[in-house]
Amino acid sequence: MEYRRLGRTDLRVSAIGLGTMTWGEQNTEAEGHAQMDYATDRGINFLDAAELYPIPPKPETQGRTEEIIGTWLKARGNRDKVIVASKVIGRSDNTWFRDGGKTTDLSQAQVFEAVDKSLKRLGTDYIDLYQIHWPDRSVSAFGSVPTVFRPVEGPEVPVEETLSALDEVVKAGKVRHIGLSNESPWGTTAFLKASETKGLPRVQSIQNAYSLANRTFETGLAEIAMREDVGLIAYSALAQGFLTGKYLNGARPANSRMVLFDRAQRYQKPGADAAFAAYVALAGEAGLDPAQMAIAFALSRPFVTSVLIGATTMQQLETDIGASDIKLSSEIEERIDAIHQIHQNPCP
Repeated sequence: MEYRRLGRTDLRVSAIGLGTMTWGEQNTEAEGHAQMDYATDRGINFLDAAELYPIPPKPETQGRTEEIIGTWLKARGNRDKVIVASKVIGRSDNTWFRDGGKTTDLSQAQVFEAVDKSLKRLGTDYIDLYQIHWPDRSVSAFGSVPTVFRPVEGPEVPVEETLSALDEVVKAGKVRHIGLSNESPWGTTAFLKASETKGLPRVQSIQNAYSLANRTFETGLAEIAMREDVGLIAYSALAQGFLTGKYLNGARPANSRMVLFDRAQRYQKPGADAAFAAYVALAGEAGLDPAQMAIAFALSRPFVTSVLIGATTMQQLETDIGASDIKLSSEIEERIDAIHQIHQNPCP
């Protein structure tokens, strides 16, 4: 397993990180523990969670994912061997995250409450990387990097207030480093500017969607990531499973997330099916597993710090981790780029 520096910190995270959002919903505690055992045996040292998880978010399951990680850390006694990341949710109308039934934002009081609750569920004194799950401000589309921009307005907590709150939890030793998620080029530079001008903590990473079907990160954020050492932690490298080919020709596999939860709209947009079919066909012609080709492509990008994988079965987990051994040829990369020119970013 390759290890890469997290931003400008002294932490080195595995190039493949383990996503956890199915634990507590699609996966049991025992299955989550088994996944962490297998992943760490294969060299993965980076676990990514969130107060939101598991997905889909609902009051009766919220926080279970962090609890499952917490019981595993306690049982294995290996807290110092793994890098644990979690997230605080941005502005939303959800009322079950905060005491008193408040809707959520990124004010100081809510950041403090969120950190303390995550620490309790994780059973740890500190979180290595604490990320803002999505912005407090209104944005054109979830993910903050749309292909069609629409100006939107709404209430927002100033970046400096949120960053000052994160400064307090860092100084208190509850958080080691901070990062962003589902953020835009403007948002990323706003946080960097605030840290430089106000002496506040520097964001070390940005966790955005990135896949063969969504390369929007490259158009505005890739240069920022490389020049400012705010590397991408890529999620949804398999486009929620669509790049494996399992949904081709209208297939609806039993127990898949699309069937169970009807939350696949991001990957069912005009032009998406043709793009998925083209990439899966290329993998077949190259003698590659389509999932491994997609993950290997993300791993090969110079602005990527880690690619998160998420699996509901051990077979999926083994396949996905196996992508770390795949090196794409220049010919395959050229053919991927050729497909991209025809089917650009259907799933931002």
